[in-house]
Amino acid sequence: MSFDTIIRGGTVVTAADTFACDVGIRGGKITALGHNLGDAATIIDATDRLVLPGGIDSHVHFAQPSGDGIVMADGFASGTRSAAFGGNTTVLPFCLQEKGQTLREVLKHYHSLAEGECHVDVAFHLILTDPTEHVLGQELPALVEDGYTSLKVFMTYEGLALSDRELLETMSVARETGAMLMVHAENFDAIRFLTDRLERAGNTAPRFHATSRPIPVEREATHRAISLSELVDVPIMIVHVSNREAMDEIRRAQQRGLRVMGETCPQYLMLTEKDLDQLNMEGAKYVCSPPPRDVASQQACWEGLQQKVFSVFSSDHCPFRYDDPQGKLAPKGRTSFRWVPNGIPGVATRLPILFSEGVVKGRIDLNSFVAFSATNHARIYGLYPRKGTIAVGSDADIALWDPKRKVTIRHELIHDGADYTPYEGLEVTGWPVLTMVRGKVVVDNGMLVGGKDHGTYLPRAKPPKAATIP
Repeated sequence: MSFDTIIRGGTVVTAADTFACDVGIRGGKITALGHNLGDAATIIDATDRLVLPGGIDSHVHFAQPSGDGIVMADGFASGTRSAAFGGNTTVLPFCLQEKGQTLREVLKHYHSLAEGECHVDVAFHLILTDPTEHVLGQELPALVEDGYTSLKVFMTYEGLALSDRELLETMSVARETGAMLMVHAENFDAIRFLTDRLERAGNTAPRFHATSRPIPVEREATHRAISLSELVDVPIMIVHVSNREAMDEIRRAQQRGLRVMGETCPQYLMLTEKDLDQLNMEGAKYVCSPPPRDVASQQACWEGLQQKVFSVFSSDHCPFRYDDPQGKLAPKGRTSFRWVPNGIPGVATRLPILFSEGVVKGRIDLNSFVAFSATNHARIYGLYPRKGTIAVGSDADIALWDPKRKVTIRHELIHDGADYTPYEGLEVTGWPVLTMVRGKVVVDNGMLVGGKDHGTYLPRAKPPKAATIP
């Protein structure tokens, strides 16, 4: 037989094209696209199904240190399992450098956590919090050459925020090495000032998390990050953009020819700050940064996708259990929003939400869905064309979608380590019914059929020099 598997009778969709054809797979690769491909050991009937590149979520957090007494809800096994149920075949978690650690120590630790524990493929971003001379002068350049070609820096959070000088030094190394730099843009001093003032007034409930991080905090830091990147002439990705003002900073930079990209997330399309304003501690379920804004900001983020100001749509999956003293209901978190673990789950719901709210409701077309969910991630982060498309020679990473299936999102469908989903009760149209990673079916019609030892680590190429997406 010429093929291990043939996916027959479906509609194949890439970022550029939509066409009816069969997909022939051998040795984990796509080896033929066409009709009448013959026989195979396995035939998958894709009649009335969309055959899409498996989703790539380039912004997830698994097994990450999160403060004293706080434990992240997902390690690599549960996190990648949930990703697979959501139609994803590759995820890019972060390796967080803590003060005093070398980058190689961090990577060794995260590799040990991931080894044999992944249902889908994994590549790592670095989080740089201690940019010493040794780290910037020796470790980072060597690691970029070894395939760790992206890193993230923070402009907020105690122990994570870099000064402007440290940002410039890090940007300079990213430029010299060809690495992609991701920036969490919020003004740390402004947040501390507002938080202290709110607490002095007794305003400590979860809803005041949003009050402590208003739009100007994000807008200013976005502008500053862009200005610093312009000084160094380095491409940057502003992650999890939540509002029009920050988006417009990115748009203006792009119009001036700067290599600035943007990312937005489901929470900024579906949630608002009112979700944080609930009885008791229920609002803690929605605490993330930047916080959800308002309906006008939701519309702005849709415009950012429609007008291609944003290049990627990621989940920023950062899960904590709600009813757990090591999660959202940590003892200190009950005293003030300042201490509520920051982040929400979303890796499994990212694509159904974008498909239903975007494609089905006519906000974006199907090819744009593929670009935002997979192809652009692969291009920007050095995985294309191995990942992110359906083409001869690419990995057979495929998600079959039933575009008409209606599903009410419930936590039991998510299969992560958290105990809630912020999208409980949301009805979506369109659902991934089969997820295949390198030719092996991992999830089939709501059942996990692939082992957690199938996923592999992916070294990556440097992103394209221009680092822009058409």
